[in-house]
Amino acid sequence: MNRVSTGQEDAVEELYDRFGSLVYRLAYQAMPTRAEAEDAVQEIFVRLWRTADRYDPKRAALVTWVMLISRRHLVDKLRRSKARVKAASLEETLARASGSPGESALSMENEERFAALLERVAQLPDLQRTVVIRAYLGGQTLRQIGEELDTPIGTIKSALSRALVRLRERVGEEATT
Repeated sequence: MNRVSTGQEDAVEELYDRFGSLVYRLAYQAMPTRAEAEDAVQEIFVRLWRTADRYDPKRAALVTWVMLISRRHLVDKLRRSKARVKAASLEETLARASGSPGESALSMENEERFAALLERVAQLPDLQRTVVIRAYLGGQTLRQIGEELDTPIGTIKSALSRALVRLRERVGEEATT
């Protein structure tokens, strides 16, 4: 993000290559049409570019930052346009990720929960993190993930299972402290 904030084109391309499909999947689930989803993705990456100097790696992992910016932008866009065709889908996705009811998915408390969850996900080993993000935030099937990563489906399933166990353990640890 430091390189993005200084205007390095290759850094912006790298950011898009890394998170473009994830942001698109979230936008596609939220927006009423494919064209609006594509517009939203462009707007989100412009927003990421403009706010790159505000990113603090000590406060949040990069995936957390990207997903929070994306989420806020999509919610703002839906509110402005009052397009509610796929809004329920966005709320359902966010509710599943934050473990809260759909109606309160946009509350501040749940936004904090969502950020905390993304922080925990960011701490997972690479394969586990990738599988969780693509399956739960990106809406991909395990088969699709395996094909894209050129990894056997059994390995993908194991990585997801281990990731969910780790996430549950971390939530349990935090609840007892």
